[in-house]
Amino acid sequence: MNTLIAGTTAPILAGKDQNGKDISLSDFSGKKVVLYFYPEDDTPGCTIEACNLRDNYALLQSKGLIILGISADSETSHQAFIEKYSLPFPLIADVDKTWSEAFGAYGEKNMYGKKYMGIHRVTFLIDENGIISHVIKKVKKETHAEQIISLLGL
Repeated sequence: MNTLIAGTTAPILAGKDQNGKDISLSDFSGKKVVLYFYPEDDTPGCTIEACNLRDNYALLQSKGLIILGISADSETSHQAFIEKYSLPFPLIADVDKTWSEAFGAYGEKNMYGKKYMGIHRVTFLIDENGIISHVIKKVKKETHAEQIISLLGL
């Protein structure tokens, strides 16, 4: 897994959100974006992370941050996840893994000695100019919002 690093220009990609609406990083030009990759909708760790961002969403917005989640799940799966947990931010359906591969968030994983390919939990903080300012490879699911705010010095 060759994850993009801080100082790199974020790839401008387009995809579909949970409603099938086109969404692109270029839609957020001039804004700070938190692009968080997670393995799978409605799994324990991913739910904890999403709910932490949900619970701190007003605070994150007040700091001028746009939150975008992304996994390889379908639009339908994302919609169900959003509805079940009242998530207030868009989730991008990266079914073909274009985004995950471009950002280096897709690669070999190891669980209980079994190796497989999947999306790694990693967050990219992208500045107003489209430059990756920080990469969080060790995401703290329970306190992810605080981790983001601390890194950005907000």
